[in-house]
Amino acid sequence: MSGVEIFAPRTAKNRRTWTAAALILIVVFFLVGQLTTIFAILKPLGYHKADLDTQWQPLAIYLAGGGVTILLIVAWALLFERRSPAALGFNGKMAGAYLRGLVVGGLCLGAVVGVIFAAGGYKAAGNLSLGLLAPAVLTPFLALFAGYVIQGAAEETMLRGWLMPLVASRHGLIVAVLLNAGFFALLHASNIDPSKELVLGLFNLFLFAVFLSLYAVKEGSLWGVCAFHTAWNALLGTGFGLEVSGQKVAIAPIVVSLAPVSSAPWWLTGGAFGPEASVATTIVLAGGSAYLIAKGALKAASKARPKAVAEALS
Repeated sequence: MSGVEIFAPRTAKNRRTWTAAALILIVVFFLVGQLTTIFAILKPLGYHKADLDTQWQPLAIYLAGGGVTILLIVAWALLFERRSPAALGFNGKMAGAYLRGLVVGGLCLGAVVGVIFAAGGYKAAGNLSLGLLAPAVLTPFLALFAGYVIQGAAEETMLRGWLMPLVASRHGLIVAVLLNAGFFALLHASNIDPSKELVLGLFNLFLFAVFLSLYAVKEGSLWGVCAFHTAWNALLGTGFGLEVSGQKVAIAPIVVSLAPVSSAPWWLTGGAFGPEASVATTIVLAGGSAYLIAKGALKAASKARPKAVAEALS
C-alpha cells in the first residue's frame, strides 16, 4: 500500500520532505512551540511549571501556544513543500465536519467515563452542575476550551495532518498510521512518573492516535479529528474535573465533579494518569478503530499518484 495520498493529490511542483528529516522536524516544531510559549509569555508573566496544575490562566496560555507549532508546519508546507493547507487536511466543509467531530469526541469520552462510573470506579464529588451560569466558571471554561481548540489542532496538524500523509506517500498508510501514533504516545511519556498507569496510558494514547488517523483518512479531512481531540480533552478536564493525560485542570467542572473510588483498581480508574489509562478507554478506542477499519478506512485514501506526476517525481 505504498504511494498513498490521503488529503490531496501530489503534483509535479510539490516537494516531499525526507522521512528521516521529517521525524527530526516534528520534534523541532513541537519544542519550538513549547519553548516560545514558556520563555516569551509564561516566564515574563511570572508563571512557573507548577502553576499549570493550580491556575487556569497559565494552562490556557500554554495550550494556546500550540498555535506556534501550527504556524511552523503550515509555513514549512507552503514554503518548502509547496503545498497548501488543504494538503494537510484543512479542506472541504469545515463547519459540518468540525461539529460532527465535537459530537463524536464527546460521546466517546462520555462512554469511557460512563463505563468507569457504572463499574464503580468513580463517584460524584458534587451535584450535577450548572456551572456555566456562573461568571466565575464561564470565563475560565471559555479560556481553557479555546486553549484545547488550539492544542488539539496543533497535535493533529503535526501528526495526522503533516507527518502521516508524508510517510504514507512513501511507505504506505499502515506504516504512516503506526509511526504517527507512536510519536503521539511518546510526546506524553513524561507526563507522570514511570508506573503501571503510565504504561497503559501510553498504550491507550497510541490507540487514540490510531483511531484518529483512521477517522481522518475515512473522512478525508483534518477538521473532524481536530474537533474530536478538543472535545475529548475539554470534557475530560473541564467537564468532569479528571486528569487529562496526567494533568489536573484547576477549575470547577461544568458538568459534575468526579473522583476515583479509593477501593477501585488503578486499571479501572487510570490512577494518576486519569481515565486515559483505564481499560475502559482501551475498549472504546479499540472498538472504534475496528469499526472504522470495517467501514473501509484503510482503503479510503487515494492510491498512487497519476502517471504524469509519478514520472515527474521519479
